[in-house]
Amino acid sequence: MKFVIAREALLKPLNLVAGVVERRQTLAILANVQLVLDGQELSLTGTDLEVELIGRVELTTPPESEGEITVPARKLVDICKSLPDGSDIEFNLDENRLILKSGRSRFTLSTLPAADFPSVEQSDNGQSFSLKQGDIKRLIEKTAFAMAQQDVRYYLNGMLWEVSEGQLRTVATDGHRLAMCTLTAALDAPNPLQVIVPRKGVNELTRLLGDENHDAEVMISANHLRVVTPGFTFTSKLIDGKFPDYERVLPRSSTKTVLGDREALRQAFGRTSILSNEKYRGVRLGLTSGELKIQANNPEQEEAEEVVAVDYEGADLEIGFNVSYLMDVLGAVSGETVKLSLSDPNSSALLEEIDSEETRYVVMPMRL
Repeated sequence: MKFVIAREALLKPLNLVAGVVERRQTLAILANVQLVLDGQELSLTGTDLEVELIGRVELTTPPESEGEITVPARKLVDICKSLPDGSDIEFNLDENRLILKSGRSRFTLSTLPAADFPSVEQSDNGQSFSLKQGDIKRLIEKTAFAMAQQDVRYYLNGMLWEVSEGQLRTVATDGHRLAMCTLTAALDAPNPLQVIVPRKGVNELTRLLGDENHDAEVMISANHLRVVTPGFTFTSKLIDGKFPDYERVLPRSSTKTVLGDREALRQAFGRTSILSNEKYRGVRLGLTSGELKIQANNPEQEEAEEVVAVDYEGADLEIGFNVSYLMDVLGAVSGETVKLSLSDPNSSALLEEIDSEETRYVVMPMRL
């Protein structure tokens, strides 16, 4: 295995692949990245047994010899980053050592056999479809913040992907709030499918997907989600569990509708949150005709109050919320106006974009 590659061409896929590799591993080979040279295509693979990422880069000059090997991921990244811009790197596998040369620099890295490198099992049964990378990324970014973190209800530590005829929907909830985004697309799904993608898989996929209009091939099987683009192949194991029936959580009979300027509300919540209780993050919303009063206080007897003009006609209402949850929603939605649907102090709130039916958010109230 002997070839030359430009530093810049190697660095981007190498950075992406190394991001999957955990720094602390029980198996030494899991700290390595696998290099496979086939013709002029160099493949780099990293895995933690839950998520696997294969990056691909085309060599501009034919290699002297092909081959495969695994080398320490973090050290290879650090070496490439430390070399000057515009430099070429020569890779040469000499028995069980990989020698890197660039200019007057020379590095010798330890290796482990590529045959010992674990790969995520392939599964042919499932559904596949093609979508724009930007659309998939938007689905994830609109809902990812509501995923649970290290919840004992393991099925909440991920994101539901629901495929049905003509649409793909993502849903995330931590039991206190719920985020849902629906993409209408030409999907042929005779059998509706629900799978739960783990948190790490969701985060890695967000990092990989570009905003551009390039297509990505999505394959969903019983145990895996795979996303393939010209630059990489991403595979994640799925969480084996049943996601809650999110449809039951959506408020259906709200009696009060508030329309407000999204940015004005976001800034007002941000300012009042400064003096909210650091542990519970509660704020009190007081709704009267034409205005919304936001109040926060903390154990140090400090108080904050904001008044925001809103479009509301109806009975007065006082209700408490975790301000962080409201700010997360207002940070995820787009458009100038947000719609808030309420019933009473004990019922969940539904937040929606005025200009789009793509997203819906539910936030449970707090007792203050």
